[in-house]
Amino acid sequence: MIDALPAKGVPADQILAELRALRGGDLPTHGGRLFAYVYDPALDGLDELARAAHAVSASVNGLDPTAFPSLLAMENALVGAAAKLLGGNAGTVGSVTSGGTESLILAVKAARDAHPEVANPRLVVPSTAHAAFAKAAHYLRVALDVVPVKDLRADPAAMAAVIGPETVLIAASAPSYAHGVVDPIPEIAAIAEERGVRFHVDACFGGWILPYLRRLGADLPDFDLSLPGVTSISVDLHKYAYAPKGVSILLHATEELRRPQYFAYADWPGYTMINPVISSTRSGGPIAAALATLRSIGDEGYLGLAASTREAVRILSDAVTAVDGIFLYAPAETSVVCLGSDGVDLFVLADELAARGWHTQPQMAYRELEPTIHLTVTAAVWATAESFAPDLADAVAATRARGPIALPDLPPLTPEMITPALVAELAAGLGLGGGDFSRMAPVNALLNAAPPDLREALLTGFLSLLQRPAALTEPDPDALG
Repeated sequence: MIDALPAKGVPADQILAELRALRGGDLPTHGGRLFAYVYDPALDGLDELARAAHAVSASVNGLDPTAFPSLLAMENALVGAAAKLLGGNAGTVGSVTSGGTESLILAVKAARDAHPEVANPRLVVPSTAHAAFAKAAHYLRVALDVVPVKDLRADPAAMAAVIGPETVLIAASAPSYAHGVVDPIPEIAAIAEERGVRFHVDACFGGWILPYLRRLGADLPDFDLSLPGVTSISVDLHKYAYAPKGVSILLHATEELRRPQYFAYADWPGYTMINPVISSTRSGGPIAAALATLRSIGDEGYLGLAASTREAVRILSDAVTAVDGIFLYAPAETSVVCLGSDGVDLFVLADELAARGWHTQPQMAYRELEPTIHLTVTAAVWATAESFAPDLADAVAATRARGPIALPDLPPLTPEMITPALVAELAAGLGLGGGDFSRMAPVNALLNAAPPDLREALLTGFLSLLQRPAALTEPDPDALG
């Protein structure tokens, strides 16, 4: 246990050593063997530059741009770069947010608040849309209309049939996170323009690489603000722009469209609160680090990184198609390789790959869609991709030898029955009591068998079990724990 508030201060070198020791238990964020959560360009010196830039502006507060015009200049520069890349024009405006979820929440807020006359606003999304849209709908009390997809892509006709007088926003993905395929944005944009409803393109995941893939010859549809009918678009700089975590861009086609995004309040004795985003106080560190990253890599650099990523996707895709028992679940047309199973337990396979140093992301079954394994491919994977094939074949063989997970007989459960005591008992029974998460197949198999509402309750309970300090005791000022 770490004592965060010792009786006496701890020397700096000891603190840093403790932090490094903690990091030793994390998955590798560099080296091209982690296919989720982090984005690695494998560029020498970029981390050091980003850290130095972060330090320059870490103490700057984005609450008041008139007090810190440096941050205003940086934000405008980032928005301008994103607008140039994503089909904007002289009227395009935007905001820097902390991530894709905040960008999507604000897109929904702007659409909702633009129509105060609508008593029960609604949001229409395909079933493959990012879960952050559901979070936005929940937070903002907007009804969510989820429309089934066709061949893993949004179905324009089905979405059009759901649009009604209370619909304030429709959305689609470029690409979808789970499968890495681009929705038919031009068709949906035409429907949005005809029906007079806002249309947000969620390009948080791939918006910074799709333009470069198109320049390299990838056959991808138009998806950005250049399309009439697209009113807003989001892109995360901490994904394929390879900036440090905590920076996304939300663009609106016009200032009029953006205005309802703001929150202002003057009816109290303090300063007038005016915020373009959800946070009030914001550190300038991530924004400065993002600007330094973009300027260091440059347009030609991003084109080269996209080429490396595209080649890595090809190599990994070939490796998947060469092994019996698995297949490409979706076309590998962007930066995702998505594996399906033909008789192999994918949750066991994910563990076997992890044992060989490849860390993937299992995805549960959803409606008619089977479980899959998701690989987010970055430029760093190009250097390691060739070694993936023999390990994949070996892992599939080991998975066949182990056989599928046999779930224990469990009593019928409902979300209301999930208590802290039950979660602790289940975690211990699944071998998670000691914090070892290397064998997750039984856990994933159990979650996969549960309906979504029960799965949510189980994972909420498990996360709550993890996120609690140890019992309070008299602190030892000389011990880490």
